[in-house]
Amino acid sequence: MRIVVLAGGIGGARFLRGLKQAAPDADVTVIGNTGDDIHLFGLKVCPDLDTVMYTLGGGINEEQGWGRADETFHLKEELAAYGVGPEWFGLGDRDFATHIVRTQMIGAGYPLSAVTEALCDRWKPGVRLIPMTDDRVETHVAVEIDGERKAVHFQEYWVRMRASVPAHAVVPVGAEQAKPAPGVLEAIAEADVVLFPPSNPVVSVGTILAVPGIREAIADAGVPVVGLSPIVGDAPVRGMADKVLAAVGVESTAAAVAEHYGSGLLDGWLVDTVDAGAVERIESAGIRCRAVPLMMTDLDATTRMAVQALELAEEVRGA
Repeated sequence: MRIVVLAGGIGGARFLRGLKQAAPDADVTVIGNTGDDIHLFGLKVCPDLDTVMYTLGGGINEEQGWGRADETFHLKEELAAYGVGPEWFGLGDRDFATHIVRTQMIGAGYPLSAVTEALCDRWKPGVRLIPMTDDRVETHVAVEIDGERKAVHFQEYWVRMRASVPAHAVVPVGAEQAKPAPGVLEAIAEADVVLFPPSNPVVSVGTILAVPGIREAIADAGVPVVGLSPIVGDAPVRGMADKVLAAVGVESTAAAVAEHYGSGLLDGWLVDTVDAGAVERIESAGIRCRAVPLMMTDLDATTRMAVQALELAEEVRGA
């Protein structure tokens, strides 16, 4: 079975770990979000790609869900002593090495997709990890601070500001001019199923879909497209997805997110058992829906979620 997964960071990475256990013989291609990418200290940092790579490669900080295990922060402390910021973005010493290698390779002319493949040669994640594009795309958020409207990088909004002010707009800058990275459209065309994990539907999966050609390729692939709701009981399972959903005019409910993706893209949708009352609304929108436990409390629970997603895909296929 050939599975394509559109993944953001922590939620996508943890779901992928369960998917690998649920379908150990499957050929899994992960299309990773690069809208979170940011340039810091002269280095290109790809948080979502690295979170997937570290999680599946056994190097992630399990407690945080991001960054390296057994990390130290001597370099960050030395930079701060020189007054070099930003101090709010916590790059560790081990993590710095990844960004140095990536930046050197890009400087030597290698595209991000080739660099990601080279980095994965070390980590052996057990999936093919492809960035959504080799072109520069950065998600910015429009906010109002002290009566002044301004745009900030998504990382500043999410990490430094902790989404403490309303988001008035979310813009994947550069997406309209970007092209899918080599292998992205081919993987979708050859897939047996496409999965949307419980990643942020606006700044993770939504940013991937904003790259011209990707949404269309998925809609035209003729294979089941199944998603898992990142909203449980009208609240995000993790993070502050409700803040960016509000910015695009979508209420923070499992049903509204399914409708946001739309029946032209989505064939099946899993909601948590606490949202079982939303099943009828979602199915009336033309999307097959099932209510199952969706909390990734441990690997076994996550594996069961992946199994349910694949079973729903088969149900859609046989309809």
